Amino acid sequence: MRPWWCKVDPLAVPLRPPRQRGKRRPPNGPTVLAAPCAGEAQQSKEIPRLCFLTFDPGTLQTRSPRFDGFFHSLQNLGYMHGRNINISYLSADNNGDRFPTLIDECLSLKPDVIAVTTTPAAHLLKKATRTIPIVMVALGDPLGTGLVDSLSRPSENITGMSLMVPQLAVKRLELLKELVPGISRVLVLSFLADPIAPIQVKAMEGAARSLGVALQVQDIRTADDIPAAFAVASRARAQGVLITEESMCIVHRARVTELAARHKLPAVYPFLLPVTDANGLMAYTVKAPELHRNAAAYVDRILKGTKVIDLPVQQPTKFELVINLKTAKALGITIPPSLLQRADQVIE
Repeated sequence: MRPWWCKVDPLAVPLRPPRQRGKRRPPNGPTVLAAPCAGEAQQSKEIPRLCFLTFDPGTLQTRSPRFDGFFHSLQNLGYMHGRNINISYLSADNNGDRFPTLIDECLSLKPDVIAVTTTPAAHLLKKATRTIPIVMVALGDPLGTGLVDSLSRPSENITGMSLMVPQLAVKRLELLKELVPGISRVLVLSFLADPIAPIQVKAMEGAARSLGVALQVQDIRTADDIPAAFAVASRARAQGVLITEESMCIVHRARVTELAARHKLPAVYPFLLPVTDANGLMAYTVKAPELHRNAAAYVDRILKGTKVIDLPVQQPTKFELVINLKTAKALGITIPPSLLQRADQVIE
């Protein structure tokens, strides 16, 4: 029996406890884990530490659902925060200027491994440490942005998952042209301070020439820049919208979707939520949860002794095309049968 003086640690909980719905939790459900005490104290010092560094707001318990694949996979691999792993969830809260401070905090904790969700933070981490293993949780183009010098055999302390963003950016432009064959002017919203943004824009500019499309690139630094970008595009008579794949654009996706609908502009998104959970028209993206699960597996292998050099950077193999017919109807657009046949999901 646990002594009365050994109090429960409220932080030692499952990574994301199920929501309470007014019913008593079944006896075999997840329970609060008790903190070690007395003779267990020495063992707690040996628990590995993971720092999770992200642009997205939230905490370990209130994190963005887009990271669920990573954390659920850790649980499935047997890791429980406060019991056999300590997880420090370090959020920039939508402000990239906070990354240097967060990285200092992370390194002061002497983590065994760091997981990072955005390219700017990964570059700062690479400069800050050459020894602590870093796992990319699905970053844009680690080879093109210089994070790694080889996908098959990373030579430094960073590996993980790649999203192949330049190629996918071109594919979205092609899909928009297939959707609206007569389109000639396209608004591109991009957070150009992120190293993965310029390479996406460059790739689209090359494809746009052959497709007969002029791109109107607008740099988005804050949420306030988004309405102004749409106003400029409206005056320039833009006929469609594309969004490059940076954390800034993901975080502010609701505002982009709202303004695209208000301006009656068809848009192709690099993430699913604007289409599945809102009134976005079309999304084409990798199946990110699979990559996130694989990133968690890399954390597990590193903690068990595998060297980074033996963990190749993985690229996506599965992609999703989702179309919202309700939005198409509201925009007065008829989706070509060729697109409907290729869609993985059609929302009616």
